[in-house]
Amino acid sequence: MKRILVTGAGGPAGVNFTLSLKLVGRGEVYIVGAEANKYHIHMAKADKVYLTPKAEEKRYIDTINRIIAEEAVELVYPQPDIEVQVISENREKISAKVFLPSKNTIRICQDKLKTVEVLEKKGVPVPETIEVKGEDDLKKAFEELKKPIWIRATRGAGGKGSTPASSLEVALAWIRYWKLRDEKLRFIAQEYLPGRNLAFHALFRDGELITSMARERVEYIYPSLSPSGITGTPAVQRTIHSEKVNRIAEEAVLAIDPNYNGIASVDLKEDVEGIPRITEINPGRTFTTSFFFSYAGKLLYRKLSMPVSWFANIPYLYLKVAYGESLPPLKKYNILPANIYWIRHIDIPGKILIDGKIAGEMYRTWFDD
Repeated sequence: MKRILVTGAGGPAGVNFTLSLKLVGRGEVYIVGAEANKYHIHMAKADKVYLTPKAEEKRYIDTINRIIAEEAVELVYPQPDIEVQVISENREKISAKVFLPSKNTIRICQDKLKTVEVLEKKGVPVPETIEVKGEDDLKKAFEELKKPIWIRATRGAGGKGSTPASSLEVALAWIRYWKLRDEKLRFIAQEYLPGRNLAFHALFRDGELITSMARERVEYIYPSLSPSGITGTPAVQRTIHSEKVNRIAEEAVLAIDPNYNGIASVDLKEDVEGIPRITEINPGRTFTTSFFFSYAGKLLYRKLSMPVSWFANIPYLYLKVAYGESLPPLKKYNILPANIYWIRHIDIPGKILIDGKIAGEMYRTWFDD
């Protein structure tokens, strides 16, 4: 039995990762959860869960190693970005295997400005970007990028510190507000991209793309709560097939690291001409909604004549690759059909729609065949 530690196990992303592993079958994987929030720990779906310090605290690595020893953990999978960062930087101190991109790759990808700089040099489409160190940089942005511009923090998930701004006054006030909350935050101004909001979820081994799937975020949960309309996770999303998205996203990952290992979660936004531009790469961890593909694949594997029900289960495929196990033949792109919808909201079980009809209700029937 594989024994894996999942950090951030009580958050939505950690829960969906865990459910994806459990979807394959009970008895094959023993999942230990680590959670730093004393309330969220009760939401974890792991077989056993431990409360840990926050990743920024000195006791964090020692606590992770204590859990590894107590539970005979073989592999550590960090889910939240901050834990990806801390686990990555301390990987030599971790008493179990990690399957992550290189330290430098994670450093670059977790900095949106560095990501843009590297990709731009390699000819990968990215938004026009200006680093904002002061008011003069914002003035330059409004002159060169046209209105509105997009203001965002260089670090953080869920659209942290981002908003469209149509005036210098708004942009300045926005950055001042965030700086008062966290003076270490750095900001960039980017051209506003009006097209579709897209995502590319992929698994790599030594720079080889194992499999991938793209999707479109159609609606966000409670968009009115954020000036940008982006609140971190979609209420409605659908699978898409796009040669442009597949090519550009794969090129972006390999432009940063030709030997990339593990999961890459790539965000893209279309410009006025419909060209997808890379807005960020989330290294080493799944998107929040990883269970979407896992469950859709389980529902469809017989219909598509796939050899295994986990062909679209990227968390489980990640586990297989991390353990060096063989995989059945998999499509590099478009592992699922297009136009499968996941519709969900707070306190409501998600619905999978295939061919316009409800095919499954997640979190209630996810063990069913």
